[in-house]
Amino acid sequence: MRSFKIMLAVLVVVSTILSAFATMTLAADTIKVGEIQTYSRLTSFTFPYRNGWQLALEEINTAGGVMGKQIEVISRDDAGKPGNAVTVAEELIRKDKVALLMGTFLSNVGLAVTDFAKRNKVLFVAAEPLSDAVTWAKGNRYTFRLRPSTYMQAAMLAEEAAKNPAKRWATIAPNYAYGKDAVASFKKVLKAKRPDIEFVAEQWPALFKINAGAEIQALADARPEAIYNVTFASDVAKFVREGKLRGFFKDKLIVSLLTGEPEYLDPLKGEAPEGWLVTGYPWYDIKTPAHQKFVAAYQKKFNDYPRTGSIVGYNAMMTVYHMLKRAGTTDTEKMVEAMKGLSFDSIVGPITYRAIDHQSTMGAYVGLTALREGKGVMVNWKYADGKDYLPSDAEIMKMRPKK
Repeated sequence: MRSFKIMLAVLVVVSTILSAFATMTLAADTIKVGEIQTYSRLTSFTFPYRNGWQLALEEINTAGGVMGKQIEVISRDDAGKPGNAVTVAEELIRKDKVALLMGTFLSNVGLAVTDFAKRNKVLFVAAEPLSDAVTWAKGNRYTFRLRPSTYMQAAMLAEEAAKNPAKRWATIAPNYAYGKDAVASFKKVLKAKRPDIEFVAEQWPALFKINAGAEIQALADARPEAIYNVTFASDVAKFVREGKLRGFFKDKLIVSLLTGEPEYLDPLKGEAPEGWLVTGYPWYDIKTPAHQKFVAAYQKKFNDYPRTGSIVGYNAMMTVYHMLKRAGTTDTEKMVEAMKGLSFDSIVGPITYRAIDHQSTMGAYVGLTALREGKGVMVNWKYADGKDYLPSDAEIMKMRPKK
């Protein structure tokens, strides 16, 4: 009996060791990426974003993965709260043992993870947050950003806005990092191009709590000739509807950041504004082979059309793939070095992650809003390459923290 118990104990120990070894082997066969996003809110953007990276992930793994391994994404919801994002980032690194972090949407959330990446020396590919501070004032060795920043998109719009004779400008933007950066950047670039203009009013509604009627009345009281609008999601819908009702937009130039994106334009349907100068995503009219291939694959997999979030998610996942291919390892410091100057041909054109500030050169589409078959679209658009809308290296070095 005693020998039987000893043998049983040995078998249990051996079984435990083999099970642990099998688990370790399985884990070693995948490269884990921690993905943080606001899936419980802002679904018009974040769900297409998830579709985008899932499509890219499927293509990568079907083709054999990278470094002989499959990429595994472990996704967490931050509920749009910086504290939540830091908590889940900690869990992803400590518990799930991910090699790097990717994602986030709201700028305050992205900035919180940017700080986490710095403190914990973890690579963070910031997919969406647009605040300039992500790569400039709060930039660090471990954070890289995909989307064109507020400065870049504001500069794209200011270039076109400067051609209009309007001199009296007013602004409206959400009262947090993204909104403040977007207004400051637009003012800076437009004033440089048109010293004769003046800004006569500013409104700063709380994010997703806009009182559109009161905000519009305050702007109207300043008698502006042009408006720079930075509101988005439900806020921009309220702004558009109330502005139309009051006739506020008549005979004014309206410049609106992000409003041409399907996430925000499509819900307005026949109420979509006409003649606004916007950044957006006219997926229906982009005829490049790479983009058409992407659209076909996306529609086949999801039975839906892509939104801006879709191309952001897809390009973010492809960034991770090309970085790993270049680094040849999941060592954090070597992955960081591989990100510097990383270039690849994306579905919207060539993208490079600049070594000087870790900002990618992904661009944006700039054009005018119009109605087509009862819904809002972009017309007379062009693709503005991000590399052409950045400050000088000297200016960037002044903004980046000293090492």
